[in-house]
Amino acid sequence: MTYSDTITVNCTPEAAFALICDLPGMGRFSPENTGGKWQRGATGPAVGALFKGTNTAGAKNWTTTARVLECDAPHSFQFAVSAFTMQVALWTYRVESTPEGCRITESWTDRRRGLMKIMGDRMTPDREGFTKKSIATTLGTMKVILEGN
Repeated sequence: MTYSDTITVNCTPEAAFALICDLPGMGRFSPENTGGKWQRGATGPAVGALFKGTNTAGAKNWTTTARVLECDAPHSFQFAVSAFTMQVALWTYRVESTPEGCRITESWTDRRRGLMKIMGDRMTPDREGFTKKSIATTLGTMKVILEGN
């Protein structure tokens, strides 16, 4: 399962990319991720960097590990999420210049299988529907932050 959504923002691609790559600050705009910390000496986004993310849904809290797979400023950022060494999701952000500023596309690919899918569905029933709403909220909040509204 893969899902994407796009929003046009009145800001530079560089400003959008900086916000997208700020994984510790993602809790400002994500309804699920509450932030986290770079791991193993990483201090920011770079290919191979590891990030321990903290997440919440209702009363449930959990952590995941994200590995940055692509970091091409200001065009693309991608990371793979895992938990207990099992694949969870692939998140991809694309930033394109437009006459109004830029267009941000956020994509999610569900990579859960077997036990990870069963456990994840217990934590967040209707993961597909939840993620569609989450992406729309994330992009909308990014727009507000980036446009200073």
